[in-house]
Amino acid sequence: MLKNAATNTRATAPEAAGLDAVAIKPAECRVSDAVDLPVETVAIDYEGREHLPDFDTLEALADSGEVRLTTPVRADGFDPLGDDSLVPTIPDGVDRVLVAGHAAYLTEAEQARSVAPRLGAALERAPDAWVGTESVERIAMATGATQYDLLSRTTEREVRAVRAAGFDGDIVVYAPTVLTADEDAVLDAVGAYVSRRRPVARALPEGAPTDASATGRAREVLLAAADDYALVGTAEAVGAQTTALREAGVTTVASYPARGLEAFLE
Repeated sequence: MLKNAATNTRATAPEAAGLDAVAIKPAECRVSDAVDLPVETVAIDYEGREHLPDFDTLEALADSGEVRLTTPVRADGFDPLGDDSLVPTIPDGVDRVLVAGHAAYLTEAEQARSVAPRLGAALERAPDAWVGTESVERIAMATGATQYDLLSRTTEREVRAVRAAGFDGDIVVYAPTVLTADEDAVLDAVGAYVSRRRPVARALPEGAPTDASATGRAREVLLAAADDYALVGTAEAVGAQTTALREAGVTTVASYPARGLEAFLE
């Protein structure tokens, strides 16, 4: 566990909710604050080179627990078949999450690069890395590495299916998390996120707000989607959801604190 967590005799909300890891966005918070999180693992999302934590910050965090840095295999600096100049700047104690890379953080040239050979080459150098499955599910599964998947309404069924088919590797599920039953707080935190999922976008009335101001049909759709694509509710209610995920075969539940890091440090 990260520093300070082990000395706390009272279970914190993330612990009560059964969360194993916390994914943080360096553009939203100070990465160094994650040292106080009561979880075993911190995963740092990629939001462009300008937001990469520096060597000293990563090394200090890794001294307190497991740390994983997301690295897009198509991005200059992390491309194992091209410019990989940023890889040596990652401290030895920091593990990696290999992803294809979100288009918002890649140039057109980077987006055009093939994913499969780069994932394979990157795993040869970092065999313990997690592999993000978003948009490259089949390729990610073919690597046999730890799968890093987004929570959806079909996650439990899909995990049971791959386990039944013989996949015995680790499966990590990522979910935005709101540890409150307050509907307005839930919508303000994850309404916009769930509205971008295709089934939700199709069901929403055109032009409807996606935050706490949503009413009627839009509010019903968004709240139902929050249950499908995020972990929301009291710590105990979320704990029941994480238990169900583990029973289905999920190894690790990674949470993005959708109301800010401070909500997990209270």
